[in-house]
Amino acid sequence: MLSRILFVLIVLGVVLSGSFALNFLANDPGTLTLDFAGRIYTLTLLEATVAVVLGILAVAIVLKLLMFAFQLLRWTFVGGEDPFGGFFMRRRERLGLDALSTAMVAMASGDAKTAQKKAKLAEQRLMRPELTRLINAQVADMAGDTARAETYYKALMAEDATAFVGAQGLLGHALAEGETDRALTLASHARDLAPKDQATLETLYTLQSQQFDWASARKTLTDQRRAGHIPKLEADKREAALALAQAEDAEEVGELEHARQLAVEAAKMDPSNVEATCKAVEFLISTGSKRAASKIVTDSWRVRPHPSLAAAFASIEPDESPGERRRRFQTLFELRPEHDETRFLRAELALVAEDWKGARVAIEDLRETEPSARSCAVMAAIARGEGEPDQVVRAWLARALGAPRGDASDSEINHAAMLPLLVGLNEEMTDVSETPTAEIEGDGEADGEGAVEGTSSDGSGNRRENA
Repeated sequence: MLSRILFVLIVLGVVLSGSFALNFLANDPGTLTLDFAGRIYTLTLLEATVAVVLGILAVAIVLKLLMFAFQLLRWTFVGGEDPFGGFFMRRRERLGLDALSTAMVAMASGDAKTAQKKAKLAEQRLMRPELTRLINAQVADMAGDTARAETYYKALMAEDATAFVGAQGLLGHALAEGETDRALTLASHARDLAPKDQATLETLYTLQSQQFDWASARKTLTDQRRAGHIPKLEADKREAALALAQAEDAEEVGELEHARQLAVEAAKMDPSNVEATCKAVEFLISTGSKRAASKIVTDSWRVRPHPSLAAAFASIEPDESPGERRRRFQTLFELRPEHDETRFLRAELALVAEDWKGARVAIEDLRETEPSARSCAVMAAIARGEGEPDQVVRAWLARALGAPRGDASDSEINHAAMLPLLVGLNEEMTDVSETPTAEIEGDGEADGEGAVEGTSSDGSGNRRENA
């Protein structure tokens, strides 16, 4: 606003000054005498002023004519820009730029018809194909004309300066149409053109994972690491998932040693990946590497206590007595003593050893603060072991059916530590075992062997999709 006011004031000042000057020159009787070539010229001040202005204009015109003559001579004998066509060329370029800017504004405002018209006009008048092809491709995309858009994107790909833009445009079309193989080829080509482009690397990684090409996906992930596009923790999680997928594929084709190396690599890279840890423990046990298996489980338990890890730790020494098992599991207890999973594990191992009091102490806080189907089932087992009436046991089971299920790790309770719950409960436990809240398996009295066996569902069935 202030700048506009100043501009208006300046214009008014110039106009007033000019008017005053003209009035002064017209009314002043003074004269100007010029003696030139033996003749004397007498002019009024106004006439002299007009003569000076006309003289300046004449000099400017003469200079322009001289410059034009010079350009004409240079074009005739040396070559270069046509002095006649240059004017029209500049005018055509100016009109093309105007059409281009109008097309961009129309596209931003969603006016597809105007954008198409002006983009086509810009292409005709403006000799800048890298601009006009791109704007025409984008306008065609906005109008839904896929064939026309792809024609322009292919033309962009043909030029080195615009090849990446063209590849990105065609890649977007391939993804939208579900052409995975074509999209994968275009993404690889785009990566070659711009090796550090974040969106291209992420798209390529996703497509390779969807194609189960784990080795290529790991190479792309390495490129993402080097470019700094992914935090280290997230990159480790992704690579661990890919290594686990490779391990499972290697196991399927009988390459057990390679599968073992990949599984151990995945478990070490991401200790929070329970599935990778369990798979590594399985391979290590098969080769007699019990110490290494224990080390991997403890590292994973330190990061993320989980029922499946307890089952894997138990499988390292399957024939130990309940007392020996409780002493060996003390290693896990000391790592995360206040974690809910540690308390559940203490309670379940106490149940196997028929230490009802120890089980009650371990589960007490969870029973009061975080009641769940699993904690209620444990309390039912304690009640049965302590000789409580069947009504008390059934009450706990009823609470288990209505209690929150918690996360995926609590959705199934199939540890052998639940065997004491089966003693004397045939019909009731048959009904409970058929419910989705708790699956409690067993075939007799608890004899302390096989405690903490089985695995808990943790959603790992989505491994290939989540990699």
